[in-house]
Amino acid sequence: MLSDLGHNVAIIGTQWGDEGKGKLVDSVSGSFDIVCRFSGGANAGHTIVVDGKKFVFHLLPSGMLHEETVGVIGNGTVVDLPGMLEELKQLSDAGLGNVGERVKISFRAHILLDYHKKIDQELEKRKGDRKIGTTGRGIGPAYADKTARIGIRCEDLLDIELLEEKIKQNCAFHSKNYDLELQPAEELEKLLSVREQIKPLLCDTRKFLHDEMKKGKTILFEGAQAHQLDLDHGTYPFVTSSPVSIGGICTGLGVPPQKIDGVIGIAKAYCTRVGEGPFPTELEDENGEFLRKNGFEFGATTGRPRRCGWFDAVATKNSIETAGIDIINLTKLDVLSGMKELKVATKYILDGKEIFNVPTTKKNFKKLEIEYKTFPGWTEDLSNIRSFDELPENAKTYVLALEEMIECPIRAIGVGADRDALIFR
Repeated sequence: MLSDLGHNVAIIGTQWGDEGKGKLVDSVSGSFDIVCRFSGGANAGHTIVVDGKKFVFHLLPSGMLHEETVGVIGNGTVVDLPGMLEELKQLSDAGLGNVGERVKISFRAHILLDYHKKIDQELEKRKGDRKIGTTGRGIGPAYADKTARIGIRCEDLLDIELLEEKIKQNCAFHSKNYDLELQPAEELEKLLSVREQIKPLLCDTRKFLHDEMKKGKTILFEGAQAHQLDLDHGTYPFVTSSPVSIGGICTGLGVPPQKIDGVIGIAKAYCTRVGEGPFPTELEDENGEFLRKNGFEFGATTGRPRRCGWFDAVATKNSIETAGIDIINLTKLDVLSGMKELKVATKYILDGKEIFNVPTTKKNFKKLEIEYKTFPGWTEDLSNIRSFDELPENAKTYVLALEEMIECPIRAIGVGADRDALIFR
């Protein structure tokens, strides 16, 4: 699947996140020297199952389960430093050695502090019915500080006096604006407690990647969230706070676009969404409950039940076109086993005209008409199938129909939770 995509490959979610990007990253990252995270923070949750053991990644690249892989956390991320050290400990405790020796964090990555989490939760509370449905992990406020040019970056750890000054100023500023009691001394103490562990991991990741590319090293760019949650291209304002689609690689790592050789899109065989916001194919009936229960659709970061719906070919094709996706990895096909029939959204109609994006205003979303195509389901268990030809006829028909509707080849199909439960075409 990778041989014709080139040296440097991106993996991008095409829906609203939780498509199973982490599993593919883990499966293919053994073929790459370096795996990079370029945006987001600990609001991401990638779950990987290896030999029945579950690993949950929030900030570290999922490819770190491979003992030779170097993980890069780029300048476009916001880093919860104590949380990241906990992830490193989890991997070390699992017998993977000193994983920290294989991690590089950009000097320019912004630090997420506890006051960002408090602000996040306060903002959601104030919005009431207009809440976004964030994870409450402080991601939005951390990016807001970055945009306001008052953010604290990893490089500030090297100057304790400057770090203390910035924390005091920010706590005073935010305490006044949000009527919160913030504790600068506690914030500083928490950062100083991890400072010596973090300092060896810091580097100029842009220069590191540039030099490694010149040496012919192969790089995997691991997306977090998904295109429909992208700050610019997603269902705004119900989106994340950073560019999580293809453009985020260039801004979040300092990698020029011509160095991205190929793009793999990840799409579930149905759709899910966490939090608020428009979700055209949402099922609030027994079909939605079947998908939620059968697919274990609960957030890896929050534990919240995910909203479930039919596959949306319109939204997925929009993502494919914008991100320049070359091939698709279709995940969780096995979850659909046992459904009598399946539906796929094939067209959006608004005021009598076809549209190609999800309407983001409440008025237009209520008026949206959706055309569906119906397919017969299947009952067979797919979890042990490793060849496309061995799939039930109805499952093959469904996959081939999706491929035609999104106009992108489906080259890999997930049929179970384990890293090996993949069919490659």
